[in-house]
Amino acid sequence: MDFTFNDEQQQFADALRRYLDKNYGFEARQAIVRTEAGVSDTHWSAFTELGLTALPVPEARGGFNGSPVDMLVVMQELGRALVIEPYWATAVGIEALRLAGTGEGDDTHLLERAAAGEIRLAVAFHEPAARYDIFAVETTATKQGEGYVLTGRKSVVQHGAQADYWIVPARLDGEIALFVIERKARNAQVTDYRTIDGQRAATLSFEATPARRLAGAHAGAATLERIADYGIVLLCAEAVGALDALNHATAEYTKQRQQFGVPIARFQSLQHRMVEMLIHAEQARSVSYLAAVRYASEDADERRRAVSAAKVRVGQAARFVGQQAVQLHGGMGVTNEVAAAHLFKRLAIIETTLGDVDHHLERFAALPGFAVAEV
Repeated sequence: MDFTFNDEQQQFADALRRYLDKNYGFEARQAIVRTEAGVSDTHWSAFTELGLTALPVPEARGGFNGSPVDMLVVMQELGRALVIEPYWATAVGIEALRLAGTGEGDDTHLLERAAAGEIRLAVAFHEPAARYDIFAVETTATKQGEGYVLTGRKSVVQHGAQADYWIVPARLDGEIALFVIERKARNAQVTDYRTIDGQRAATLSFEATPARRLAGAHAGAATLERIADYGIVLLCAEAVGALDALNHATAEYTKQRQQFGVPIARFQSLQHRMVEMLIHAEQARSVSYLAAVRYASEDADERRRAVSAAKVRVGQAARFVGQQAVQLHGGMGVTNEVAAAHLFKRLAIIETTLGDVDHHLERFAALPGFAVAEV
């Protein structure tokens, strides 16, 4: 299978990297983290001008109909630059509208506004005490007049406070359904906080909060799982970019740090460790690219298998490369003054978002065709 990017994809990646290198350096990123909002409207506008917000939106709705592979190109660059803007949350929200919406009326309007960068979205996957089980949904939906009202809580909603609309799973007559809630809807409470990687997350509380149901032909539990898989594909791509940046930062640091009068990069034992770090990153890249391709498969089990395999391998690589990078940086590796510490934190959060290594090993093993070796 050929994983070479085409000319258009490579040009898009190059343009995004030039912008990030010039305008989104480490110090600029840290300044945004320290603001009350935790995100930058200026950079969001720039992303819109570059076409990032329109990329995942269907062409008929003002977008470029970007495939998961196209999105992979973008997410790698965002991961490399440690971008903290709510792009992942919005892209996953767009996929939710695309899969679960009717393609008409309000659903179309939201997609058009998202493509234009006018609104930001977030999907509220998790509830308190549910851990990684996205089907452990206790939030309830009740029919009221022409619409619905939701009651319940959602936890660790990435960029939930920065979103203008939330896509919220809830139980309707015992079954999972998907709903859209506007940020300013009544009886919707938001608790915003910063996560260890400098990003933002929120707890959402609803008490008879007005909501609109996404009533497309496929808008239940299976669609929720597919939306989560899309989010995982994007996270794996972001992690690949972060792994590349961390490997580069570590190699450069070992060329500068001296011991016994020579750069420590000349020590053979450390060279071996950095080679292992590179191998982990390359294996994570390969399986992430495969997951991006297989996401579009009509065979749901094939999609699940590829996505979980990618999440496992990326999680393992994130831990190994992160730990080695910190050790090779010495005490500096755990300080806020170097990008390596922040890259490791981001990789740690990615590893635990939408299921950690153990969760996806179990998911992979539960799929048809998996055979346990006899001892």
